Amino acid sequence: MKVAAGIPAVLQSFKHVFSEAGILRGLKALNKLNKKDGFDCPSCAWPDPDDERSPIAEYCENGAKAVADEATAKAIGASFFAANPVKELALLNDYEIGKKGRITLPMYLPQGATHYQPISWMAAFTKIAKALNSLSSPDEAVFYTSGRTSNEAAFLYQLFVREFGTNNLPDCSNMCHESSGVALGESLGIGKGSVKLEDFYEAEVIIILGQNPGTNHPRMLTALQKAKANGAIIISINPLPETGLMGFNNPQKLKGILGINSALTDLFLPVKINGDMPLLQAIEILLLQEEEKSAGKVFDQSFIKNNTEGYKEFCNHLRQLDVQQLAIASGIDMADIRQAADILKSKTKIIACWAMGLTQHKNAVDTIKEIVNLLLLKGSIGKPGAGTCPVRGHSNVQGDRTVGIFEKPSQKLLQSIQQNFGFKPPQKHGYDVVESIKAMYEEKVKVFVAMGGNFLSATPDTEFTANALRKCKLTVHVSTKLNRSHLVHGNEALILPCLGRSDKDILNGEVQFVSCENSMGVVQQSKGLLKPVSGNLLSEPSIICHLAKATLGDKSKIDWDKYLLHYDHIRDDIEKTIPGFEKYNERVRIPGGFYLPNCNRDGSFDTVTKKAHFNIANFAATELAADELLMMTIRSHDQFNTTIYGLDDRYRGIYNERRVVLMNQSDMNKRQLKQNDIVDLVNEEDGRQRIAHKFIVVPYAIPAGCTATYFPEANVLVPINSVAEKSNTPVSKAVVIKIRKQ
Repeated sequence: MKVAAGIPAVLQSFKHVFSEAGILRGLKALNKLNKKDGFDCPSCAWPDPDDERSPIAEYCENGAKAVADEATAKAIGASFFAANPVKELALLNDYEIGKKGRITLPMYLPQGATHYQPISWMAAFTKIAKALNSLSSPDEAVFYTSGRTSNEAAFLYQLFVREFGTNNLPDCSNMCHESSGVALGESLGIGKGSVKLEDFYEAEVIIILGQNPGTNHPRMLTALQKAKANGAIIISINPLPETGLMGFNNPQKLKGILGINSALTDLFLPVKINGDMPLLQAIEILLLQEEEKSAGKVFDQSFIKNNTEGYKEFCNHLRQLDVQQLAIASGIDMADIRQAADILKSKTKIIACWAMGLTQHKNAVDTIKEIVNLLLLKGSIGKPGAGTCPVRGHSNVQGDRTVGIFEKPSQKLLQSIQQNFGFKPPQKHGYDVVESIKAMYEEKVKVFVAMGGNFLSATPDTEFTANALRKCKLTVHVSTKLNRSHLVHGNEALILPCLGRSDKDILNGEVQFVSCENSMGVVQQSKGLLKPVSGNLLSEPSIICHLAKATLGDKSKIDWDKYLLHYDHIRDDIEKTIPGFEKYNERVRIPGGFYLPNCNRDGSFDTVTKKAHFNIANFAATELAADELLMMTIRSHDQFNTTIYGLDDRYRGIYNERRVVLMNQSDMNKRQLKQNDIVDLVNEEDGRQRIAHKFIVVPYAIPAGCTATYFPEANVLVPINSVAEKSNTPVSKAVVIKIRKQ
């Protein structure tokens, strides 16, 4: 397809919602999705407008699919699990597993058993508490968090885990934007982006790197369309020419309904996989050359002098680089690089957006710091229409980190917890995701608890991770629906079914709401309205409170019963503990919520020196043998993270199949491959052979030497030891593979 959204997106949205939830239940959910008095989308973290929201539909196609998936009327209970052995369910693919329906009651898999069986909530909490309290150290347990978890649940979860005695709090940030947080924190003093949605409408240039908004953040296309109408120039940098970056038919506008294409990208730069850093450096060299011809005309020297350090050293570094060699490393012609530099030369209101196409590389932190370098040269931080914009994937992954989900907590957070709750939290850093997997594999961790998510399908080196989980004594998953992580388990396993975002949450006769933080730092309430599919479901906050009471008993210094009375009590304690949440209960009830403080947005930098830092980095390309290719994992248009909604990727012209490998035609010719050939993909890093079997070859417009596959199907190829420097994020976007024809 050449254009995203439009009427086809509307039809797909209704098709998914009505088939899963039915017309009445489906329309009821869609009508309140992302509304100020409704519930927050369980899909991506793109922000809602601060002002009026669309009376037609304040959601996108994939948001509708996410709601359909959660609000489904399909339900599975005791009879389903009695009829389906775990081994048989494990033979299904992720799409088939996810389509079974909502889990309606707690389920338990005893050691050696073949089937999950019902268990009471109290018995489930007792089993978990017994397993945790029998450990020789609290560090023998890991507590994972999904980005769907609300602020309230995440705060209680980290509070319980730290009073239990460990900082083993890995979360999905470790696998996606951890590199962004590290890079921004070290260079600018805060690990979050600095822009608001309204900044897009004032921007002169918007650079989009390593991101496919048409599939992963479709509502961003509306913002880009409005920005372009206001005069913004859009530069897209990505190995694939993604449909959403090229054209967008807004289904809420007459032109979109009529199918009149609205072009978005002005300049598309199809970099090689991981060619972003050399491309950025080549652009900076050209800008530096222009600045040296006309001092003060290209770089914002006043901003640089007053707000940064390391400028002279950085410029000296650029002068030592070979721009031609950088162009070759990036895969972009010099003429196109000069065009990008010419666009940026006279502009100061520049926004840079990026996603996992940048964060999941060994040099991810330095690449993101290179973006910061460019913005600092132009004085494009801390002013309207300019700044950093890491676009988060899951709906509250940023909020979870804000309220304390972090394996490396700051001393400020730990001191605040001790002051407010009367216990001394552990000081030693805990395990992140990769470290947790290795610790389970080495049997240093014996209990694994997941608050949401599909851990096995999300993580790298699938077979290694599966073996790690199997070595646990107990695995526990708080979930809405069946997923693969329930089927690859420890000696014992528990599934605790919880309410979803769209479900009405009633506590002591009063409807409760939770809150989330979007990509741009807005905290707003989310109140479900649908009748839950079962009366046996508990909310995540309630599950955590009962688990804490069962585990900690009289030793706890926290009044967990208070939180079971009303969620306002949770927010009161968040306010006392976490900076920026003053008058939380009051402000979160204001329609649209409130912004958290952001030093970069205010034009300041919370580094040790109180100045932004230029970073010096040298690019090192991955050396490939003649028979090797570089592979990146991507999403299809019919999925969100590990949730598979369907088997089509219509924007890329791929239907009814997910085990595909997108290849450049020249690479196919060298290997004597043709379209639809069946191949195995092989990675041999660390002396281990990892194989993804039976993939279909698809010719595609991707740079030579590069390939793309969908995750989670290709996660088996991502080596557990291949991680980003500093952030320890799995390198899922640069996997060395060989292709073997069957």
